[in-house]
Amino acid sequence: MIAVKVMGYGGVDKLQIVTEAIPEPKENEVLIKVKACAINNTEIWMREGAYGTDSKSGWRPEGVQFPRTPGSDIAGRVVKIGNFVDESMLGTDVVVFPFTSSGENGFEHISEDMSFIGSEYDGGYAEYVVWPAQLCFKMPLSNYTKSAVFSVSGLTAWHMVEQIQAKPGETVMVTGANGGVGSLNVQIASRVFGAKVIAIVGDLMVGDLNLEARMKELGAAHVLSYQSKNLAEQILEVNGGPIDSVLDVVGDALFSMSLQVLKKGGKFCISGSAGGQKTKLDFRTVYLKHITMYGSVLGTREEFGRMLHAVSEGKIKPVIDCTFPLQKAKEAQTYFKKSGKLGKVVLLPDSTHKGK
Repeated sequence: MIAVKVMGYGGVDKLQIVTEAIPEPKENEVLIKVKACAINNTEIWMREGAYGTDSKSGWRPEGVQFPRTPGSDIAGRVVKIGNFVDESMLGTDVVVFPFTSSGENGFEHISEDMSFIGSEYDGGYAEYVVWPAQLCFKMPLSNYTKSAVFSVSGLTAWHMVEQIQAKPGETVMVTGANGGVGSLNVQIASRVFGAKVIAIVGDLMVGDLNLEARMKELGAAHVLSYQSKNLAEQILEVNGGPIDSVLDVVGDALFSMSLQVLKKGGKFCISGSAGGQKTKLDFRTVYLKHITMYGSVLGTREEFGRMLHAVSEGKIKPVIDCTFPLQKAKEAQTYFKKSGKLGKVVLLPDSTHKGK
């Protein structure tokens, strides 16, 4: 089979196309023919060594063992099963829950031995991948590409919204709202939990793309640009006062402003730092305003099931910017890092087109 391997820490030149044997499913595993694999920040930061210390990266202290096939947002068909797997799984279309862990239900995402597909295990930048049968869920939509965009981003966004316990009548501000996680945060907070959403994006217009209109289609009540010189004042004005919660994937660039517009007793949840990994914090802001802060990564299997159910019901819709063939993984990751996109970038192993 064809696979794309990360050969070590560095730039996109560390991605190499290789030919290797199709893996064999072991006990309680299935072999999946990958039909689509969406790109996430996590595999780019893994390659760049942005996690951990001493240039190590990944979800385990020892760092990633190279070469490694990245990719965690996987949709495909089960084509072979290992021992002790129910034969009914053969031929089913699935998406993967993206990590293993020994943690108990509800705590599996904070277990010390959490190991991620595409980081600790070979992932979906390939024509085939093996994965535990119990971590394969029925594909929520009939289309592989559309179903592939939810595993990591959707689980992350769903867990964030559940953490802040968003409610009807509350206002939730979503930063990076045009990205993979952000566009799902907008939908989940508004369409599933009933909150009023203020979406923060870069430019309101990107070429022919009207981000303001598209964000409102996804459920945002207001759409504002982080480039505004008086963004905090605009937020307070459109909301008629301070907001209830912030769902943040940006980090430093909008951190101080986010705390400024939060009400007393407000909630701040962060699951990304694309705009800066370190910031200055005056602790007095936190305790004098009684702000609750959440760090958030991925989520639980039960949350994953609830998220997929909402997708299947049409409450959450896939937002896809473009697709690339698997062989164009370098170009796809380069494009992924550009600003002004709306939604996910997806790799297609069977595709022969030239991408965006």
